Amino acid sequence: MGDVAMTVPVLIALTRAYPELEITVVSKPFFEPFFSGIERVHFFGAEVKTKYKGVAGLYKLYKALRLEQFTAIADLHNVIRSKVLLSFFRLRGSQTAQIDKGRAEKKALTRETDKVFKPLKTTHQRYADVFEALGFPVGLKGDELLPKRKLNDTIQQTIGQEPYKWLGFAPFAAHEGKKYPLDLVDQVLSALNKKPLKIILFGGGKEEEQLLNSFATKYENCINVAGKFSFEEELALISHLDAMLAMDSGNGHMAALFGVPVVTLWGVTHPYLGFVPYGQSKENQLTADRKKFPAIPTSAYGNKVPEGYERAMHSIQSETVLKRLSAILD
Repeated sequence: MGDVAMTVPVLIALTRAYPELEITVVSKPFFEPFFSGIERVHFFGAEVKTKYKGVAGLYKLYKALRLEQFTAIADLHNVIRSKVLLSFFRLRGSQTAQIDKGRAEKKALTRETDKVFKPLKTTHQRYADVFEALGFPVGLKGDELLPKRKLNDTIQQTIGQEPYKWLGFAPFAAHEGKKYPLDLVDQVLSALNKKPLKIILFGGGKEEEQLLNSFATKYENCINVAGKFSFEEELALISHLDAMLAMDSGNGHMAALFGVPVVTLWGVTHPYLGFVPYGQSKENQLTADRKKFPAIPTSAYGNKVPEGYERAMHSIQSETVLKRLSAILD
């Protein structure tokens, strides 16, 4: 989800720089709300696990797409599925370009020995490089943002009418090494609950919903919205936040699309890998203590937690998180 969200600022920049350009995004149907309202950006939902599954399915997808007679094809994913689809277009003579994910650089940054610890190119810039290779160079200025979206009655009734600022909090991530420990989540929520805030908890899946429900029950200013809204409604809600506290995960990227200040917590990953939410300041990126855990980042996506690194997230103390949130909200 985060990878898809990070395409949005680049596409906005493209449409501003090239008013004649029409863009079609091909992705899973679930992600369509990311692109609604962006001028001259269209969406083609591809069910790659059913209708367009396998090589035969991808050829079927290619035949559906070639009817549009695209001038050029940009592969922003660079995985087996997108490579196969791209090869069909290349065989027909289409102009194509593919993202360089910087795998060798990321390997050097994440290896335990002889680590090359330096900031890499951002994913946003890597996307922009693909379009430049196709003849559409574009500069990212930081103001390529989506406008706030309308809140429907269901959302407004759920959040309430108190004149409080809204803080989103998404403590979970796909991998354990990127999740904020529950004891520290509790400390943060306990302190925030004493402030005139609406603390809106985001997550997904039954286990996460249950955990967030327990916090919402414990703290009166907390509202758990996990599983309550459609993706489109959730994006609308996020667009109205005053701040978002998230891990190295998709929720931070979603909030950044609307210019919401995003405080991100980095456990066994690190901002140097290039996945910082769009337009966010260095002060908003809170990292684990590399003096105690020098192998960080241990992997590009946080799926590797070496022995002894299980408590890396504990080095980001709740007081540090609260201080940064106060600087934004107060």
